[in-house]
Amino acid sequence: MKPTIVALALLAAAAGCSKYEGTTDPQDTQQAADKPSVTAHEADNTGRNERDKGGDTPTPGMQKENETDLAITQQIRQQVVKADDISVNGKNVKIITQDGVVTLRGPVSSAEERTQIASAAKNVDGVKRVDNQLEIAAK
Repeated sequence: MKPTIVALALLAAAAGCSKYEGTTDPQDTQQAADKPSVTAHEADNTGRNERDKGGDTPTPGMQKENETDLAITQQIRQQVVKADDISVNGKNVKIITQDGVVTLRGPVSSAEERTQIASAAKNVDGVKRVDNQLEIAAK
């Protein structure tokens, strides 16, 4: 076996071991209780990924590389990032510009945030239309 494979196997085995084999450390139990539980369902993007495979839904890879569309996307992103009242998710939405048509996609924290980001996009010179596909994230 190659040394890299052996090292990875050892790391994987060590990750499954507890420092208190067979015992429970009260501090570890409290730390685990303090962390919010995340289920596999919450992190599952399978449905979104399937939706995007068809090519009908704009994805960041479809961003036009012409100067006008890049400038529009840049100006919208700058406005969104500069706004103090927009969440981290809101600041990371996908902004895709194709021939002056802006598509906004991704999760935001509230309906107000959704509207605020769409308004920022509409107010940029050269924008013909905004396709607001922003989704309000479940809390």
